[in-house]
Amino acid sequence: MAWALLILGGLFEVGFTTSLRFVEGFRNWPWTLAFLISVTASMTLLERAAREIPMGTAYAVWGGIGAIGTVLVGMAFFDEPTTTVRLLLILVVVGAIAGLKLTA
Repeated sequence: MAWALLILGGLFEVGFTTSLRFVEGFRNWPWTLAFLISVTASMTLLERAAREIPMGTAYAVWGGIGAIGTVLVGMAFFDEPTTTVRLLLILVVVGAIAGLKLTA
């Protein structure tokens, strides 16, 4: 269950980083609200998962999911570069996350 919470928390991290793009100095209230809800959910889920998963592992996996998700959202929706090197580096991060899961 802790791993499911951690993955969900990582997905909410993607939500808050994506929302942050649109908050416009926290003047855009719908996106600011989405940011606040996402960041609260993400941190809460990380904290809950870290009760059972070593904190360093939980944080690295949570951050990795957020980073990978944010890069993929940027490439899919915001015209960020999709290069072979970027995709290979994403695979490296995925491999590192899988390795942490296997050793936890």
